[in-house]
Amino acid sequence: MKYIDEFRDGDVARTLVSRIAAQVQPGRHYSFMEFCGGHTHAISRYGLSDLLPASVRMVHGPGCPVCVLPIGRIDMAIRLALEHGVILCTYADTLRVPASKGLSLMKARARGGDVRMVYATQDALQIARDNPGRQVVFFAIGFETTTPATALAILQAQREGLTHFSVLCCHVLTPPAMQQILAAPAQQSGHGVQIDGFVGPAHVSTVIGSQPYEVFARQFHKPVVITGFEPLDVLQAVWMLVRQVNEGRAEVENEFARAVHPGGNPKAQACMAEVFEEREAFEWRGLGVLPHSALQIREKFAVLDAERRFQLAYQPVPDHKACECAAILRGVKRPQDCAIFGSVCTPDNPVGSCMVSSEGACAAHYSYGRHQEGLA
Repeated sequence: MKYIDEFRDGDVARTLVSRIAAQVQPGRHYSFMEFCGGHTHAISRYGLSDLLPASVRMVHGPGCPVCVLPIGRIDMAIRLALEHGVILCTYADTLRVPASKGLSLMKARARGGDVRMVYATQDALQIARDNPGRQVVFFAIGFETTTPATALAILQAQREGLTHFSVLCCHVLTPPAMQQILAAPAQQSGHGVQIDGFVGPAHVSTVIGSQPYEVFARQFHKPVVITGFEPLDVLQAVWMLVRQVNEGRAEVENEFARAVHPGGNPKAQACMAEVFEEREAFEWRGLGVLPHSALQIREKFAVLDAERRFQLAYQPVPDHKACECAAILRGVKRPQDCAIFGSVCTPDNPVGSCMVSSEGACAAHYSYGRHQEGLA
């Protein structure tokens, strides 16, 4: 298939691997974090870690939107379904994320909650049109990639006068999370990890562009290479990062120029800015409470804000004691380092969110057989 097969060519992949091996300096170790969960799955699916020199380590970051959502936010959605009797619309990945008291949105549905899976915000709007006598809430999660669609849904609901429709907004922002990863001292055991550079997210960057990453090159002296999801994209990004590290450079480079522009998507950004504003603080699973790292609905759209409408108060909840999702999201541990990975915690019986989401690191390692020590 044109524009797909070209980026999966085995001969080209072997050439890129040879170039990376030739660039690697003896006695030097390289640690690169892929922020996006899509990259994590590409690395596992195509066995890219097996191909790279032993001195090049790929570190999984907090780039899975379902994974970074804390339990307390899932609890808020469950309360809407069970206590307020709303029709709760959500994406598939959020249904099985474990919450408090042994619940999940799927188990809440089994208890009588009207929880419905949707593929897009437009599906939630249609459910609201079809049920004028019910309160309909869209549980909005994700990074900047999915935020414009939520903003458009809010604007459309306002135009149509769908006053029984509202949004539980849990959209988070990529740059603050990347900054937190770098700001956490690597020597503080369990809190930081040594990172030499970032494989920059692809879909997020189509919206925000490459300019927001300049701070990491300038302030932290860490290179960022934005890249696509195909195996050749990732290998090319690794080669570019190794070259920057060797040359002592820290720049933002765009391997994914076929889709990402420096300024991103101005129309999407304008739509987001009209509907949303930054929260003062937001809790992330694994990263803690980060300032200005998430979005909330502006006052002029308050009637469409489920948090305001139903007076929802956020209550933090600790993760399962045996689950290492928090450390995995920070890059401090690998899925195989979790004592329950692949045994107690599996896709059929997930204990943590990293095993639930299609973009989660644990799900990637399990799905592609990387749960066997030595293969990852």
